[in-house]
Amino acid sequence: AVRNPVFMRFCAEIMEKYRCKEKIEYSGCSWETGWNVKFRKAGKTLCTLYPKEGYFRVLLVVGAKEKARVEALLPECTAALQSVYRQTPEGNGQRWLTVDLEDQDGVYRDLLRLIQIRRGGPA
Repeated sequence: AVRNPVFMRFCAEIMEKYRCKEKIEYSGCSWETGWNVKFRKAGKTLCTLYPKEGYFRVLLVVGAKEKARVEALLPECTAALQSVYRQTPEGNGQRWLTVDLEDQDGVYRDLLRLIQIRRGGPA
């Protein structure tokens, strides 16, 4: 159990803003084994959340289509998110960003802006 109200708030914001549903799955993949919550809209995964004890991990893919817009936004983002972006290797034109969240802080807001770009809207 996450036992963190920020998890439910983050889920509610995504569902409300994008009118999407969550899909709860169990993944046995080597990247992150365990339960996850996927948010999809128009056939595209916006993000995937991995509940942990007291926090949750957000997986957000920055693809070739989003790269220029995300990199233009980075200087406005928190140092923590900039660091995650820089340290995440690019492969096949994508970066699979993983960010741990436990507070509704600047990183929380940064992630919502990146999801907006992923959806195709203005950050």
